[in-house]
Amino acid sequence: MNNINVLSLFDGVSCGRVALDRAGIKVDNYYASEIDRYAIQIAQKNYPDTIQIGDVTKWDEWELPKIDLIIGGSPCTHWSVARRDRETTSDGIGFQLFKCFADSINKFKPKYFLYENNHGIHKNIKNEITKYLGVEPIMINSSLVSAQNRKRLYWTNIPNIQQPEDKNILLKDVILDDVLPVALHNLYGGFKEKAVRVFEGKSPTIRTAAGGGHIPSFVKTDLIHSEKAIEYMNRKVKDGRDHWDFGHHSDIRNEKSSAVVANFFKGVPYNVFKDWDCIRKFHPIECERLQTLPDNYTEGVSNTQRYKAIGNGWTVDVIAHIFKNIK
Repeated sequence: MNNINVLSLFDGVSCGRVALDRAGIKVDNYYASEIDRYAIQIAQKNYPDTIQIGDVTKWDEWELPKIDLIIGGSPCTHWSVARRDRETTSDGIGFQLFKCFADSINKFKPKYFLYENNHGIHKNIKNEITKYLGVEPIMINSSLVSAQNRKRLYWTNIPNIQQPEDKNILLKDVILDDVLPVALHNLYGGFKEKAVRVFEGKSPTIRTAAGGGHIPSFVKTDLIHSEKAIEYMNRKVKDGRDHWDFGHHSDIRNEKSSAVVANFFKGVPYNVFKDWDCIRKFHPIECERLQTLPDNYTEGVSNTQRYKAIGNGWTVDVIAHIFKNIK
């Protein structure tokens, strides 16, 4: 199709723009509604021609040309199962933010739209969104195209959406070999394993700070990442603790890897995984790879803001898969 005009609500770091590029869709104008200054900084670094139009609640004041595609995923903070005051009806703040998306569709009447939200939101919310948008949601798990489990619902009028082909991407395909572990061994008073959720296989969903909780999640593995990591840990060996010698384990590059869990919290820990008896945070590049973003896409702000931006973002290859059906 010809070059299109796109309106991206709750734009974040413009993951939708990356997905449009991957789908081979040319953009004339990309209008982004976002209020987080760090997300805007990242988006403008990567796409300087992005037209920032501000707060989504001001949608009725926008004067825009013909819009061909409206995309967005409103914050699911108020709908999270982790909240004691979780909203389960359409009279709360969460649904009012969604309504900005629905009202924008009614005002600008695009040919296509795509709305995304968490698979775990209450069925009442799902049903109300479906009623407003007039289409049934499609559930796609990011595990098909990435090294993380991330179940999301997609409401769209883009036709013929099927499940993506499983790319069989595992943790070994995204980790950096030269990132040394952060010594948070529980013998030093770090995180106690009995208080930790342990996973095998793909990574659970990348989340943002508001998801709640302070207990980190680990992936259970006995594999070593690199010779540098082995040397680092062996320097930590003390008299009588010869079980800290990890040099005999296999190299993760030669094994099937369990995926890492990537939890994003406002404070420490952001995202951690268990390596032997050690815990280390994920590098922002590894987290970008979990979301299938380009390496260093979020570079230029603090790591705190990078982790937050990545957790707030979309799994790009899922969105690109959907966009490829735009004609």
